[in-house]
This record gives sequence, structure tokens and C-alpha cells, in this order.
Amino acid sequence: MYYVYILKSLKTKKLYIGHTDNLARRLEEHNTGCGGKYTWQNGPWTLLYSESYPDRSSAVKREQYLKSTKGSQEKKKLAGVLSQSAIRGQSVP
Repeated sequence: MYYVYILKSLKTKKLYIGHTDNLARRLEEHNTGCGGKYTWQNGPWTLLYSESYPDRSSAVKREQYLKSTKGSQEKKKLAGVLSQSAIRGQSVP
């Protein structure tokens, strides 16, 4: 199982999109400075959204779409909807 995820920087409020096969490990890596220069410099991070995929190829395609100009509006929508739901204490499927 692979995951596409959206993180939000608690420091800069910027969004970050990635994919992984272990969501908990990857979030910990981002927050401990092992996730790459960008996430190390802009952390700590909080998980806003994730989607699961059966294979890496599907996850990579979705990640690339969300990072594209075409997918950027959907990325913001996904992050915004979930942020509002979290504030109200509701769970979102």
C-alpha cells in the first residue's frame, strides 16, 4: 500500500505533497530533519490529508497531478476541507 499525503508547515503555513509506503515513518522523518532539506528547514509539519493506492505507480501519478498547475486547486481544496473539519472535531473519510 502506498500513500499520497499533504502536510502543512506549522512554521510557514506552506503545503507539501509527497508519497510513501509508510506514512507514520515518513511524517516522523519530515519532523526530525531526515525528510530532505525543504522539510527540514520549514518544519514542524502536520498531516492534513492522505490517500491510499495499491501500487507506487498510481501514487506517483496522483502526487504529480496534485503538484501540477492543474491539480494545485484540488490540493488546496483537499487541504482546506480537512483543516476546517479538524477544527470542528469531525472526521473526514
